[in-house]
Amino acid sequence: MSSHFPYLTAPEAAVFRDQMETKVAHWLRQWDGEERLLAGIVGIPLSKSSISHSGAFSTPAAVRAAFKSFTTYSMEYDVDLQHLPVRDLGDIRMHATDIGECHRRIEESMQSLYTVQPHIVPIIVGGDHSITCPSVKAFVERYSSKKVGIIHFDAHHDVRNFEDGGVTNGTPFRGILESGSVEGKHIVQIGIRGFMNSKPYHDYVKSHGVHIYTSRDIRRLGIDAVLDQAVALAGDGTEAIYVSFDVDVIDQAYAPGCPAVGTGGMNPWDALDALYRLGAMPQVQGLDFVCIDPTVDVRNVTSRMAVQFMLSFLSGMARRC
Repeated sequence: MSSHFPYLTAPEAAVFRDQMETKVAHWLRQWDGEERLLAGIVGIPLSKSSISHSGAFSTPAAVRAAFKSFTTYSMEYDVDLQHLPVRDLGDIRMHATDIGECHRRIEESMQSLYTVQPHIVPIIVGGDHSITCPSVKAFVERYSSKKVGIIHFDAHHDVRNFEDGGVTNGTPFRGILESGSVEGKHIVQIGIRGFMNSKPYHDYVKSHGVHIYTSRDIRRLGIDAVLDQAVALAGDGTEAIYVSFDVDVIDQAYAPGCPAVGTGGMNPWDALDALYRLGAMPQVQGLDFVCIDPTVDVRNVTSRMAVQFMLSFLSGMARRC
C-alpha cells in the first residue's frame, strides 16, 4: 500500500505510538477464554431501568475509548500495571426490552464467570445502578457461608419502593436487602447527601442496620477514618467485600456526565485514595462503577475519571501480588 501512497498506513499503525510507554488500551487485551486472571473488565450496557433519561448503556464503550488516554504506570503508587493478568471480557448482551431478563442474564453470566475463574476480581462497568442487585446475588453464591459485605459509594440510598416504578436504578439495595442476599449490618453506604433522599428511605436503611457515612462525614472526619470504619463493619463476619461505586457520589464540578449531579459531593482525590486502599485489601473481591451518561458528558471527562478510579483500584491490587 505504502509503495503507491506515501505515508499511508493501516488505521492502527497511523495512531501515534511511543515505544517507551504502554497505553491501557494496549495492555487490556481481549480475554482468550483460557488465561487465569487476577481481574477482568465486564461491561453491562443497561440503562432502560433508569427512572430518569440516561445514556448509561453507552458507558462501557466510552470507558474503553478512554483507555487510549492513559498509561499503565503511576508514579504516585510506583506501580506499572502492564504485567498484571487483567483482561477485557467484553459486554453481557442485554435484552432489547425486558429488564427482568437483562438482570437474569447478568446473574447467570457472573455465576458462570466465577465457575470458570473462581478467583477473579470482576471490575464491572455499568450501566445504571440496577445492575448491582443481580451482580451481588451472583457474587454471594461464590462463598460457602453466603455472607459478604458491601461498601456502597453513592449520593443516594437506592432503596426506592417497587410499587411506584418496579425494578429501577433506584431500587438495587432494596432488592439486595429484601432478597436476603446481604444483611443490612454488613452494608456500609458512603457519601450519602442531603436533599437527595427522602426521610422514609433514610429510616428504611437505618431500620435494616445499614451503616451510613454522609458526604459531610467525609469532609469532617477524612476519607481514611471513614474507610477504616467501613471496612471493619463490612468485613465483620463476612468472607468477602463487594464495592459498588455510583459516580454521582462525586461532586458535580468533577462529574458532569452523571444523570443525578449535585453539589457537596466527594472530591476525586478522596475517591482515588479510597479505591487504591480497597484494591490492596485481599477481602475486596468485586467492584462495579455505575451511573455515568456519556451522552451528556463534557469531553468524556466523567468516563475518563472512572478509568482513573479503576486504575487506582488495580494499582492497589498490584500490592497483593
